[in-house]
This record gives sequence, C-alpha cells and structure tokens, in this order.
Amino acid sequence: MAEERSLNFIEEIIEEDIREGKNSGRVLTRFPPEPNGYLHIGHAKSICLNFGLALEYNGKTNLRFDDTNPVKEDVEYVDSIKADVKWLGFEWAEELYASDYFDQLYELAVAMIKKGLAYVDDSTPEEIATQKGTPTEPGKPNQYRSRSIEENLTLFAEMKAGKYPDGAKVLRAKVDLASPNMHMRDPIMYRIKHAHHHRTGDAWCIYPMYDFAHGQSDAIEQITHSICTLEFIPHRPLYDWFIEELNLFPSKQYEFARLNMTYTVMSKRKLLQLVEEGHVEDWDDPRMPTISGLRRRGYTPKSIREFCERIGVAKRENMIDVSLLEFCIREDLNKSAWRRMAVLDPIKLVITDYPEGKTEMMYGENNPEAEDGDGGREIPFSRELWIEREDFMEIPPKKFFRLGVGLMVRLKNAYIVKCESFVKDAEGNVTEVHCTHIPESKSGGDSSGISVKGTIHWVSVPHAKTAEVRLYDRLFQVEDPSNEEGDFKSYLNPNSLHIIETAYIEPELAKAEPGVGYQFMRKGYFTLDKNHSKADKLVFNRTVTLKDGWVKK
Repeated sequence: MAEERSLNFIEEIIEEDIREGKNSGRVLTRFPPEPNGYLHIGHAKSICLNFGLALEYNGKTNLRFDDTNPVKEDVEYVDSIKADVKWLGFEWAEELYASDYFDQLYELAVAMIKKGLAYVDDSTPEEIATQKGTPTEPGKPNQYRSRSIEENLTLFAEMKAGKYPDGAKVLRAKVDLASPNMHMRDPIMYRIKHAHHHRTGDAWCIYPMYDFAHGQSDAIEQITHSICTLEFIPHRPLYDWFIEELNLFPSKQYEFARLNMTYTVMSKRKLLQLVEEGHVEDWDDPRMPTISGLRRRGYTPKSIREFCERIGVAKRENMIDVSLLEFCIREDLNKSAWRRMAVLDPIKLVITDYPEGKTEMMYGENNPEAEDGDGGREIPFSRELWIEREDFMEIPPKKFFRLGVGLMVRLKNAYIVKCESFVKDAEGNVTEVHCTHIPESKSGGDSSGISVKGTIHWVSVPHAKTAEVRLYDRLFQVEDPSNEEGDFKSYLNPNSLHIIETAYIEPELAKAEPGVGYQFMRKGYFTLDKNHSKADKLVFNRTVTLKDGWVKK
C-alpha cells in the first residue's frame, strides 16, 4: 500500500474551508504575473501550486496579467507567459488582465474618496517618504491629508483627464500614519503616468498601484485563495483593509516561501541585466533559469513539475540545491530519452582485418529503460570508426578498461576489438588507433567465450553526420551570487558554455527534433537547439550530464 502524502499548510486551509462550507466549497485560484519579463523556475513553483491546488479540489485557476505599469510591460512577455503555462501542462479558466478592471478600479477609488478614506497628495516622492516616518517613529500628516471630499473628487477627476504631468500628484489611502506596519501609512493608490499601455493604449494616464489593484482584482473575480510569496505578508493587512472598506467579496491572501536555488539568480531585474548587457544570448539562453531557457536546454514539463512537487510548500525561506532539479530531469530522461552514439572528441579507429568497403548493420536498442519497449534501430558499422580520444591511452595504467596496445574492449552493439598499434602525426598527436576484431564476438550472437570489462561507443566514419555540440554548465561560480559582495555579475562562470564545432553523430540523429531528449551514450542528455539548428548544420544542447559533476569538496 502506497504511503499517503501529508498535506501542506495551504491544502489544510482549503480542506478546512470546504468542511466549513466557505464559498460553497468552491476553489478558485489565480496566477497573476506582471508581463515585464520571462517567467523563471520560481514562477514554475507558483504555477504548479496554484493550478495544482485547483485540480486537486475540482476548482479552477485564472491567468491574470498584472499590467498596471505600462512603462515596463510588453505583449512579447504576455505571449511568452501563456506559452510557458501551457507547456508546463496547465489550462486556465479565464485569461484576464488587471487592465480589464481599470474602470471598476477607478470607481472603487472614487468610492474611497467619498468615504473620506483617500486623498490627493501633491508631495514629491521624497517628501512622502519623509512624512511616513520610520519603523520606530510615526509618520506626520501633511496639509493635503485634510483636503475636503469635494476637492479630492475634483482633483482625482482632473488627474484622470490628463491635466497634470507625471509625478505632480498621487492618490493616497487615508489609513494610519502611526501604524507599526509601514505599508499601512497612507499608501499610494494611483500615480500619474502618461505612457502607452499595451492593451488600453492612451485611454488612461493614471494607473493603480499593486496594493490597490491586486486585492480588488481578486475580489472582482471572487478568488477564494490568493496565494503569493512571503514578502507579501506585510501587505496582507492592507489587502484586507481595502476589501473590507469597499465591502467586496472577501478574498483571502496566503503566503508561501518563494524558490531560492543555488548557482542562480531569480530577480527579473537581474535576469534582464544579463540579457541587456550581453552576458547571455537572450531570455531563453539555455543557461538561464527561465522556463523558456530550461525548455530550450531540454528540460521536460514533467521534470519541472516533479521538482516543484519534491521541494514542497513551506512557510520559511530556504535554499534548494540546483542538483535536485538536475536529478529530476535525469530521472525523466533516463526513462524517456532514446540512446544514440555521438563522438565529441574524435580519434580514428581502423579495424585492419575488417574488409574494406564493407558495411554491416548492427542492432541497438532505443531505450533499455523503457517499460513498454520501443523497438530499436539499425546502426551502420564499417572498417573505420570514430571513437572518443579519452578511450585510448598510449601507456594505459592498471585498471584502464579501454584501449591501449594489447588491450581489448567491446564496441557497443558490435564486436570485441584488440588494439595492435597506433599512428602519430608530426606533432606527436595520436591520429589513428589500429585494431583487429574477433568475428565470433558480435553482439547478440557472441560465441567467442571472451569476456572484456570495457565497452565504448563509436560512429562509422563513412556514415557519420556532423553536428555542433554545446556543453552548458552553471551560470554562476558561487552558490548564492545575490548575497556576495559587489556586483553579482562578477561571479559569472566563464566556462558556462563550451562549444564543440565538429562532433560526429550516428545517422539516426539527423532526424532529431527540438524538444526531444536523447542520451548521447556515456556523454549526457542532449536536445536539438531550436534557435540555431538548420538542415545543413545541426546544433545540440547538453541538458545535463549523466552524473552530478559538482561534488562538494
């Protein structure tokens, strides 16, 4: 009997709400990204949580874009976010935008003014910050706080009509300037921004702040469980205050720990810096922690969902080792990726007693780990083969179970060969390894009685295709680059990308498609790069090595 999984704290809250009949047992969550950048692995955790909870409790999830800052937002980001959510395997109930509610939010702000709970302030941002006080000293009211309701209504309407320039006035909530919670000290509700909006165009020149737009959007949609990360805990009293004063649907906010991962930065601002300053190719660079970068590198939706499931939902911040994410993709690709042979650092092997011009088709399994079997493929074999340079040594040490003069090894899916000699060029580099083969040792029908400890992969020289191979490593050299002294970019790993311009691959790999994972035997898991591959030049990205190469010293 399978062990029953314990509930996380949000599941416990939802189950109690259902037992008490809250919201008629209905569960409606939302995923509310701001379209000012590409989603990263931290957002994947939030996506899996919000959509996963809705699926678990027969509910729904809205995708709502928090598009209240037109200066930073773009349709490109909207499209990328929708593609990422779908790729992860989720479908939203409704596609919504905070800008859908601009008229309603404006009317709600007017209602706050009419209740005497909001006022137009002409102070500069610096003056407002000073007037708010400090965590140990209460704030001080300014002369604008006592404006009449009629004056505030007139000024706010004039702000909306475009009468004032950016920064001239703001609308503030009248809450409590002595509150120990700085977010409650008359927060800004609206600011003036004469900027073109990606959906509303130039219809608006005032835009709501997050703290006003977010809770009211939740309430308008009747979201039952508004789930966000821990940094929004201080915002929750304000979230509740607006909803209560406006007598709206009582959406409730719950906070969980955001994802922090080693050798990674999760700040969209810092990721944007990496893109704009050319440290990476783009948002979907395979070294980036973005969902599009992980997808291009060869990560699967299943592996990311499994990763999010394993790290769980906590109330306290912690650092997750990136090796867990790598473990999840290895586990998935080990079961799903087809095995293929590719030689990345080639040296020629000549079987001197094998007939010249002869081609023999060998049989190789696609994936021996596949539960339901998936057939196999034919691999052309000939007299001349490419092998890895590291599989030969002039003076092999003891327990070297590959090739050296006098040593025998099995060629994967083919014959046992014995190394007889080698050839060097004028610079002293080994260029060819000469072997003889044992005809009776063919894989699948070996009657030679000879046992060897080593097996190496190969690619037939006359049948080989060429490809560029990109070996990716961690983008940063230190575990927590954001917490190190100085500029986080000074900790970038200079060896995060190594390009092999000419590798030899077996013919079957010429049929590779982007998004499909392949195991290059003994070398790691790879996928075809969707951006750079062409029919006459295949480019493969390494998703992950076969084993964790970052062993802590």
